[in-house]
Amino acid sequence: MAKLDRYPPMLLDERPIVLDEPGWIYELKLNGYRVLAEFGGAVQLRTRNGTDATTWFPEITQSLGTLKSGQCVVDGEVCVFDQAGRSDFSQLQDRGARGRYPGGPNVVYCVFDLLVHRSVDITQQPLLERKAALAGIFKKRPRPYIMYVDHFETGAAQLFADVVIPMKLEGLVAKRAGSVYQPGVRSSDWVKVKRSAIPARQVART
Repeated sequence: MAKLDRYPPMLLDERPIVLDEPGWIYELKLNGYRVLAEFGGAVQLRTRNGTDATTWFPEITQSLGTLKSGQCVVDGEVCVFDQAGRSDFSQLQDRGARGRYPGGPNVVYCVFDLLVHRSVDITQQPLLERKAALAGIFKKRPRPYIMYVDHFETGAAQLFADVVIPMKLEGLVAKRAGSVYQPGVRSSDWVKVKRSAIPARQVART
């Protein structure tokens, strides 16, 4: 088994960025707990700070344990979604404090990157290749409590205008399509784009 302490999460930069610049992809920004997971044997979950979270979210651990994909390490975010489909951090905090309880919300592990695929480290492969392999595991064979985070290659500004702003979402994450995964590095290849960071005039023009 690969050790998760070899893979601290790659961190987001926060700086001005022009949406829909060629060579970038965009994902909806989620509001949850950053968690890396290892499966394909004994399942392990690890938080951004390195805390063992394997027992915190039994529905996720059990779901990952059913996969027959060989040994893998993935990066993602554990979220609770409200009725409108928005990630709700306050509900997640409540679930984290109380554990899984009758009538309480289920969590969803939203996976967006693949670092180890069938025991092979693929962090140096381009992001779009890693995401294609990730989709082969989760998008084509859905599992309960696991969600593959899809991406957009065009239309990010329109997505801001039509979805992010009216639904009051956190924003977007912009990533260079050819970027490698740099464990523990805050890289300019991954950029946090908050809802308040895009001027209304820029969204309106697109």
